[in-house]
Amino acid sequence: MHVAIVHDTITDADAPDARDVFAQAEAVARALEQLGHSSCRIACSLNLLAVEAELRRRRVDLVFNLVESIGGQGRLIHLLPFCLDAMAMPYTGARAEAMMLTSGKVMSKGWLASAGIPTPSWIGPWPGRDACVHGSDAGGDTWIIKSVWEHASIGLDEQSIVRQSDPATVFSLLRSRAPLLGGACFAERFIAGREFNLSVLDGPRGPEVLPPAEIIFEGYTDAMPRIVDYRAKWDEDAFEYHHTPRRFNFDATDTGLLERLEALALQCWHRFNLMGYARVDFRVDPAGNPWVLEINANPCLSPDAGFAAALERAGIAYADAIGRIVDDGLLPDKAGTDR
Repeated sequence: MHVAIVHDTITDADAPDARDVFAQAEAVARALEQLGHSSCRIACSLNLLAVEAELRRRRVDLVFNLVESIGGQGRLIHLLPFCLDAMAMPYTGARAEAMMLTSGKVMSKGWLASAGIPTPSWIGPWPGRDACVHGSDAGGDTWIIKSVWEHASIGLDEQSIVRQSDPATVFSLLRSRAPLLGGACFAERFIAGREFNLSVLDGPRGPEVLPPAEIIFEGYTDAMPRIVDYRAKWDEDAFEYHHTPRRFNFDATDTGLLERLEALALQCWHRFNLMGYARVDFRVDPAGNPWVLEINANPCLSPDAGFAAALERAGIAYADAIGRIVDDGLLPDKAGTDR
């Protein structure tokens, strides 16, 4: 089978979070070769007609979708899947509708809340006119300002935390933060506590939740917000980068919590009709209550990223996981019919 690995259009001048797609594409290409497939790489731009023509010229059987943004805009992430649906071209990962819903964090939170899945209350988005608090958690008056569309912790730093502020004050801050956050942002109630990531991999027996990972904030002072900000993910010279390891070993006292996180991850998977693979990010408050922060329908597949670490912990070879993602992408629904 001939697979096109389609990814963002990237240059060496781009930021580390953007350039990481090269590592993902290389790892996927090696795995496909191990599985006996040939592959090519195509950079996706706003010229989707050119992408379509290139896919047809290369006689592609399947697209391995690694696109995280188009034209540098995370809000356009769903355009390629919609194009592939129109072509009746099989592709990996979430369908276009699910990609759009999960990438738009405010939309995603609305869908979570409507299904009774716990997610922190929020204000916004900006641009907008609604300064009301949405959701029903009984949290405090500390908020974190996030991008609506951009992932990879883009724009997150210590200035993102807003303490002891009423909703009107928080809403007024969104306008000033928006240019640093892809042009659109919102505020989410900050859940002080533990942070977990749960990866999910589809397979012949349905979605499998991989071993949960907890982010540890080593050596953080009380003045340092315990968040996985941009420095923690991408700045190799930063304190945060070297002091936010993940762990997979837990005490027996966490068994109940981990079971609840796994159940919620599967609820999210089915709520958004996810496919292939995904990751659900949680915070757990001091009372032990879990809250869903975000759902990433195409988490990073770099060998040093969290998804690969969870695969290793589960005893699943990287190439075998790529094979499962490919097999799921070949199901008939990827060509426009429902499962």
